[in-house]
Amino acid sequence: MKKFKSQVSDADLRILRIFKTVVECGGFSAAEVELNISRAAISIAISDLETRLGFRLCQRGRSGFSLTNEGSQVYDYTLQLLSSIEDFRTHINALHQHLKGEFNIGITDNLVTLPHTRITRALAGLKDKGPQVTINIRMTPPNDVERGVLDGGLQIGIVPDLKILSGLEYHHLYQEESKLYCSDTHPLFSLDDKKITKAKLKEFDAVLPAYAQTPDIKTQHQPLTASATATDREGIAFLILTGRYIGFLPDHVAEHWIRDRRMRAILPNECRYITQFSAITRKGARANLILETFLKELEKTQ
Repeated sequence: MKKFKSQVSDADLRILRIFKTVVECGGFSAAEVELNISRAAISIAISDLETRLGFRLCQRGRSGFSLTNEGSQVYDYTLQLLSSIEDFRTHINALHQHLKGEFNIGITDNLVTLPHTRITRALAGLKDKGPQVTINIRMTPPNDVERGVLDGGLQIGIVPDLKILSGLEYHHLYQEESKLYCSDTHPLFSLDDKKITKAKLKEFDAVLPAYAQTPDIKTQHQPLTASATATDREGIAFLILTGRYIGFLPDHVAEHWIRDRRMRAILPNECRYITQFSAITRKGARANLILETFLKELEKTQ
C-alpha cells in the first residue's frame, strides 16, 4: 500500500475509526463486540494502517495490548481529525437550519393566476426552512429575466421557453394554453363561431405581443391584422377590454373575465397554442444554499 501523502481517503478514515475504537476498548477482543466485525478483520485493518503510516502502532499478543509511542501520537491526531470532521458536519447542518441572505427571483408577468401553484408552494417551503431569507421578486419581460440570471443579478428566473440559451440550465415547470379572445363590447362577442372564419378575423384589429415568440406561436398571429402591440400580457388584456381589439391571452389570465362574461374565446379549437415554462439558472454559478433549497422545494411540487 502507498503511504500517507497529501490526501486522506474514506478508506483511511474507516481504518482510523477502527484504530480509535481498539484503543478505547483496550484491545482487539473488546473492540470486536463494539465494531461488530471479527478479530481477524480488525487485525487486518490495523496492519493496513501500520503499513500506510510506516511504523508500528501497538503491541498485541499474550502480554496484552499496548500502544507504542507513535501509536499514542497517532491516536491523539486521530481524535483531532475526527473531531474536525464532526465540527464540519455540524456547521453544514447549521447552515441548512439557518438559511440567511437574499433570494432574487425574476418572474415573467401574469403567472400568479396559473392553476399550477408550484412557484408559490416552493417559495413557501423556502420561507419555512429559512425564515431569515429575504425574498425579492422582480416582475420583468422574459429577456430581462434571462439577462438578470446570466449577469448574476438574479439567482433564478421563471420564463417561457421561447429560445434556449447555452449559458442557462432549464428546469421544466409546466405548460400554459392561450386562446384568441375578444371582450363583450366587441362585434365578435355575440357572433356564433360557425359564422366566424380565420379569413373573417382579418377584418378586425388585433393586438400582438411585442416580445419574442416561437415560430409555432407566430404562425397563430400571422392571419391577424396587427394594429397594436403590448410588451406583456396585462397590456394585451387592457386593449382587448377596450372592445376594439382581439388578441391572444393565456386561459388562466382571461378566466375571471370569462366568468364575468366580459370576454370569450374565438374559434377555441383552432386559435390556440401551448407555451412551455421553465425555471432558469446560470450554468457554472457558484453553489448557493438558498437556491439549492428552493430548487429542492420546487422538485417536491411535481
